[in-house]
Amino acid sequence: QVQLVESGGGLVQAGGSLRLSCAASGRTFSDLVMGWFRQAPGKEREFVGGIKRSGGTRYADSVKGRFTISRDNAKNTVYLQMNSLKPEDTAVYYCAAGRVPWAVISSNPRDSDFEPWGQGTQVTVSS
Repeated sequence: QVQLVESGGGLVQAGGSLRLSCAASGRTFSDLVMGWFRQAPGKEREFVGGIKRSGGTRYADSVKGRFTISRDNAKNTVYLQMNSLKPEDTAVYYCAAGRVPWAVISSNPRDSDFEPWGQGTQVTVSS
């Protein structure tokens, strides 16, 4: 079973940047499809983006062009680079390992397609 630990969250002003990291252990990381989700107060958790084993990515429309997901298989880590942050990006951000093929995730990503999850890291964007 893979274990995931996120880090890198914090408080940033609108227009700023943050990079989140998600370190994996317990399984061959390079075999994993990885995803990032977020949950704002009072809202459902939503898909932010995902990355397949070869590095191909898919993003939610709300973050496309501002967020970039990458992975370093040698370090068993996936990253979420967030630029041009907006107050509406404020949320707890989670990474998760995909348990279905990339073709499924890339077409219609759902919470249920990912397991396990990290503990989450808070991102707060001030206006």
